[in-house]
Amino acid sequence: MAEDAGSHYDMIIVGAGSAGCVLADRLTRNGRRKVLLVEAGPRDTSPFLHMPRGFGRTLADPRLTWYYPTEPDTHHDEARSHVWLRGKTLGGSSAVNGMIYVRGQPEDYDGWGAGGATGWNAPIMARAFRAVEEELQIEIPQRRTILTDAIIRAAGAAGLPERHDPVGVDGFGIGRTPATISHGRRRSAATAFLRPAERRPNLDVMTDAKVDRVAMDGLRATGIVVDGKIIGAGSVILCAGAIESPALLQRSGIGPAAILRAAGVPIAHDLPGVGGNLREHKLIMTQFELNRRIDDNREFSGWRLLRNALHYGLTRGGPLSRTYDLNAFARSGLSTRRPDIQITFSSFSLDLAAGKLAFDRAPGMQMFAYPLKPTSEGRIDIASPDPAAPPKIRPNYLATDYDRRVTIDAVRLMRKIAAAAPLDELVVRETWPGPIMGDDDQSIIAAAHRDQSCAHAIGTCKMGTDDLAVVDPRLRVRGIEALRVVDCSIMPTQVSGNTNAPAMAVAWRAADLISEDLA
Repeated sequence: MAEDAGSHYDMIIVGAGSAGCVLADRLTRNGRRKVLLVEAGPRDTSPFLHMPRGFGRTLADPRLTWYYPTEPDTHHDEARSHVWLRGKTLGGSSAVNGMIYVRGQPEDYDGWGAGGATGWNAPIMARAFRAVEEELQIEIPQRRTILTDAIIRAAGAAGLPERHDPVGVDGFGIGRTPATISHGRRRSAATAFLRPAERRPNLDVMTDAKVDRVAMDGLRATGIVVDGKIIGAGSVILCAGAIESPALLQRSGIGPAAILRAAGVPIAHDLPGVGGNLREHKLIMTQFELNRRIDDNREFSGWRLLRNALHYGLTRGGPLSRTYDLNAFARSGLSTRRPDIQITFSSFSLDLAAGKLAFDRAPGMQMFAYPLKPTSEGRIDIASPDPAAPPKIRPNYLATDYDRRVTIDAVRLMRKIAAAAPLDELVVRETWPGPIMGDDDQSIIAAAHRDQSCAHAIGTCKMGTDDLAVVDPRLRVRGIEALRVVDCSIMPTQVSGNTNAPAMAVAWRAADLISEDLA
């Protein structure tokens, strides 16, 4: 296969999501490297991508969102296939997500270091987070309403004190939700990091380009293949995420030999860990009808939506300029110190029977929760060398006693908050899951299996030094020259919270390591 004349780069970054945009910015700052950033989706020109409340619209748009079906889990009768959503545009999932910004707990990163990922402990990652935050801009909403005040007071009565700490260490209690919003506009990784980088002559950005595989010369990466054409490079960095990065490695002949043979892919390097160690936050949602119009349900339809759109267009304010109100970190009965449950609160409730995004007609509120440190492990593997064929995703949700126990405790805590004063005076009834979910362990777990995931998948190209590690602590693919992975797939264990902030911090740290190796 011939190489495209004049297309050789010092490095190619595959994937313009949270990690790829940060890397593209940092690796082009000195002007000495010619870099190509490749994104499978289009440019981020839709106005809904930049309006905070627009994520409901963009997540329903197949031009901007990938839809990955999962395999049903086989260990529970209620297990079923789900659909995992991922961003498909410049900025990746940071352009379509709920914009919650949390660092995770210092113990997450100290655990990585202790497990063999040297150079990734809490102090090192804290420096990366601070550097990211200087450019990203984080907003902590100050809106107070009758409902938010009631939730905070009810959470306090249920044992969760109010937190007033700024963005940083996310400790025990309930507080305002830090968000990647600035002056009423979403701050995606593309907005914060790629826009400045695109002004540099040493960065090229290619959109609407799905990468077939990594081009190889023996055990060395030499570029990428897009639509059958080779684009050459001195090195390749995969930032395609926890679903696509392992799939790309496997399509390139790098992965478990048995999986590659079954998919009809010639084996370049037998690397057993590729696609394994999949961890995901499995949420369970509760919704409650309220007896007063103190929610936002009516703000997103009819003439009120038109009024709010006009308000947003003129002032960048109003309901379309904000996202989730409150966020809490709590302890299950299994935790002695670290929070192991996250609960997010919203001043709206959805009509989940509508078959599309719609809000309840009655006033309502929503909570959803999940175990922060799931121990259940799944897999992601290709079934064919065709880049258009979706990989087989086996989540293996709630397979361990630990994950089930923490999930049960999370549901009971949400119900305890709803029943505590003064929120109890506002709540009419639980509308979701409602009577179908009793208070017994079995029905809670059945309801959790029917609910969705958080789009926080990690671990499928895990970093470390053991036999199942895919990349070493400098993020180099083991056994392959000039090939790295930099995204959530390298995380050995799940972080304690949303993954967008850690993905950007991982890329910031990776840029330091890459620059050191090239010096």
